[in-house]
Amino acid sequence: MPAPSSELQSAEPEETAKPKRVSLRPLGRIKPYLLRHKGMLAAALLALIAAAGATLALPLALRRMIDLGFSGIEPELVDVYFGTLIGVGAILALASAARFYCVNWLGERVVADIRTDVFAHLTGLSPAFYEVSHSGEVMSRLTADTTQVKAAAGTAISQAIRNILLLAGAVVMMIVTSPKLSLAVLIVIPVIVLPLVAYGRAVRARSRYAQDTLAEASAYASESLGQVKVLQAFTNEDAAAVRFRRAMERAFDAANDRAKARAGLTAIAMFLVFASVVGVLWYGAQDVLSGSMTAGTLGQFVLYAVFAAASVGGLSDVWGEVAQAAGAAERLGELLDARSDIQSPPHPTPMPEPGRGELAFSDVTFSYPLRPETAALDHVSFIAKPGERVALVGPSGAGKTTIFALLLRFYDPDSGGVRVDGVPVDMADLQALRARFAMVPQETALFADTAAANIAYGAETATRAEIEAAAKAAYAHDFIAALPDGYDTQLGEGGITLSAGQRQRIAIARAVLRDAPVLLLDEATSALDTENETLVQKALDKVMENRTTLVIAHRLSTVVNADRILVFDHGRLVEEGTHRELVARSGLYARLASLQFAPDAAE
Repeated sequence: MPAPSSELQSAEPEETAKPKRVSLRPLGRIKPYLLRHKGMLAAALLALIAAAGATLALPLALRRMIDLGFSGIEPELVDVYFGTLIGVGAILALASAARFYCVNWLGERVVADIRTDVFAHLTGLSPAFYEVSHSGEVMSRLTADTTQVKAAAGTAISQAIRNILLLAGAVVMMIVTSPKLSLAVLIVIPVIVLPLVAYGRAVRARSRYAQDTLAEASAYASESLGQVKVLQAFTNEDAAAVRFRRAMERAFDAANDRAKARAGLTAIAMFLVFASVVGVLWYGAQDVLSGSMTAGTLGQFVLYAVFAAASVGGLSDVWGEVAQAAGAAERLGELLDARSDIQSPPHPTPMPEPGRGELAFSDVTFSYPLRPETAALDHVSFIAKPGERVALVGPSGAGKTTIFALLLRFYDPDSGGVRVDGVPVDMADLQALRARFAMVPQETALFADTAAANIAYGAETATRAEIEAAAKAAYAHDFIAALPDGYDTQLGEGGITLSAGQRQRIAIARAVLRDAPVLLLDEATSALDTENETLVQKALDKVMENRTTLVIAHRLSTVVNADRILVFDHGRLVEEGTHRELVARSGLYARLASLQFAPDAAE
């Protein structure tokens, strides 16, 4: 999928100026979802046929009434014909109600299935995809575009089939009623259809552009509201509102252009259709006046012609809906076609059981996709033995967090190898590999759910007793118990109702509950005050027992007791040893320590 622009685009794309040929091929993606529900699909089709058949039966009754019912020859037939019309109306009403229910059920069911599949696909894409894709735009596709597809899967397709059935049936009955008048109608059909097809191309191009501009505006709004504290802290409310207003004006202009195109399409269709009907009616009236055709026959033909005309007009209107849905399906297809470079191999190497927690980097070099010219890691080699506590220190951007990303196989190294328990990470099943790790990230990730659910994230089968035990180990139990509903308290989006230290302790409790052989701590105590840091550090010391632990820390006081300290600088492993050994070498670590410790503490 092409990378979305970081700025909201104001220039209209070339495809709007030069519309591409209308293609409904993207709608083919809906077919498998519809075929999952063949019973409801068949019911909808039967209801459509019944409704179309009832509609096409009306002109036959009308002809008999005009030619016989009011002639005075058989007055009792009036009651029969009106009774028949009531019966036809009842069939039409029931069939239309059944059609409405069935097609709306299909639309809702299909869009739910599509959203589920798209979301599941998105969760499996590697972080590299999200580096070049705006989350707000992705959400717009998941919501707005699937709504457009729902219209196609339900109402639009139903109306299209209904109009096609009516059109076909009306044309057949027109020919049966009067071949002469039918020939006149067939002559004017190309005059109607060709302009509609040509105009429909412009509608689709404008529909796609309107969807794109709305997605861009939604992406900006999502990003701004997600960082609302920063926005307000920098008093950027007015500037953000102005920028969003401009984005919405572009979205409105695009939607307005689409509406104008569809309005023009409707106007042209209606005028051409009804002008042709009037012309044919005038032509048939001459036959009635000459006695070569009865008034009932003309009435029957006119009704069928009106049905055919209405069907063509309905198809032109539905065509706009279907064109929009095709554009939305195309955009959803781009998401579903996006493939992650990080996937489990077809025949993965089994991870040894039980997990030992042995980690190894062998001459690893890696650059992030967006910064290929800069090596995040440069020929890095080290081994973390089972149960060992290894600290990763160094300036910001030195490559410490990249170590975690490669262990979890969010990326593959450009060269070299990464092994966990002796298995190359690219040969292991992703789920089995990542199950070996519990992680406490620097930026705590909590969800709009209960405290218990946040602790049990990734371990949904955990019991309440296990959740509380993990919270106690992370010194989070007391403040959770004091919440209004205890462990069942909703924490709000991102855990907004908690302090930074409380959020971090819940994240630590989550890692405790996971009970993995390797613990990854990325500044796990950075948001805690001195008292809480001491408590949590004690908890972590207990949790780290019999586990391999990698600790990223800028505050060196938290890693002085590590079994080994790896010092990184500009992606290279420049020093390795214990705290005392590294201080004695007077290298980079010693300089960092001198800035953070009192002279006597660095001895």
